[in-house]
Amino acid sequence: MNKKKIINDPVYGFISIPTELVFDLIEHPYFQRLRYIKQLGMTHLVYPGALHTRFHHALGAMHLMKMTIETLRSKGHEITQAEEEAVTIAILLHDIGHGPFSHALENTIVKGISHEDISILLMDRLNHQFDGKLTTAISIFKGTYRKRFLHELVSSQLDMDRLDYLNRDSFFTGVSEGVISSERIIKMLNVQDDHIVIEEKGIYSVEKFIIARRLMYWQVYLHKTVLAAELLLVKILERSRELVLSGKTLFATPALCHFLERTLTRDEFEKEGHVEVFTRLDDTDILSAIKVWANNDDFVLAKLCSDFVHRKLFHVDISNKQPNKPLVADLRNKAMVKYGISDDEVKYFVFTGSITNNAYRVGEGNIGLLMKDGTVKDIAIASDYANLEALAKTVEKYTLVYSKDLV
Repeated sequence: MNKKKIINDPVYGFISIPTELVFDLIEHPYFQRLRYIKQLGMTHLVYPGALHTRFHHALGAMHLMKMTIETLRSKGHEITQAEEEAVTIAILLHDIGHGPFSHALENTIVKGISHEDISILLMDRLNHQFDGKLTTAISIFKGTYRKRFLHELVSSQLDMDRLDYLNRDSFFTGVSEGVISSERIIKMLNVQDDHIVIEEKGIYSVEKFIIARRLMYWQVYLHKTVLAAELLLVKILERSRELVLSGKTLFATPALCHFLERTLTRDEFEKEGHVEVFTRLDDTDILSAIKVWANNDDFVLAKLCSDFVHRKLFHVDISNKQPNKPLVADLRNKAMVKYGISDDEVKYFVFTGSITNNAYRVGEGNIGLLMKDGTVKDIAIASDYANLEALAKTVEKYTLVYSKDLV
């Protein structure tokens, strides 16, 4: 069988599959599942074009990794064919542990375990199925491989993951502020003291990358209507689990039912059986259940699901200050009267929270700028762009979320 396939990608054009092992991993059911998990959760309810998937993103990141390896080799850095295949596999599989709707339902279906943790569990399983051929890829992914810079290409503040998703998310949402020159950034990459650095002449491209990341968070990832849709989805899952754990029978696919009926700890999840069931979960399990639950006899669940199906999303107030307590109390009372619900049930229709935006973290895997004299400086210090230091500060804002028909 010919495994040297070419994929036509709307962002980069033609992407080639480099090796037979990579082809076999892409063909595996664990990876094919990513076709049915949207990259941006509920963002398509705001930006209708944002229907791209984790499958698209993984292939795009793999393509950028190939370009990066070629660049680093051209600058005299030794990367063997085996290492190239391993780092390609590491970036290809970096999101394989994502659950339905990507980040929207993380820690909702399975509590206390991140998608990165699940990715490692699935990579270990694949390594067993492929007779140990993923061992080096896993060590690169975990950061234990002797060439540290290979891990930084997979996970850092300037990795192939971010370079792809900023351009890809910008392309599919139509938000041009996210467009970055990933090709130029890659051409400026180098290695110094076993760390990825960017050459001094690439400083403006990296500045734009950090600013683009900041803008994409406010305009896309933390857009208040996107938050409204994702929080509604979370509340639906919370209510359905509460009902199932109290003994009520709800329609659900076998995979979804498995996790609604259980509150698993991290250690329990890792045991035989649960991980395999998780690999059968995708967006369609959640959507099919919500469509049926919209007619459930439980008012809270039915109301949440009906609003979701008909895009009657929560209202979200975002502020620099904590929500006004009398206002929150008044909204809670209105909800109890309007819906005839208990004080315990009102949490599904009126609640508070917070969001953070951090475009660049100083001191945590810094983006190093390789100066002409061979020294390395942190981009935030070396940049003459006055706002870059400000962008390194974490911005926290507070949210007040409630059903629109309460006002």
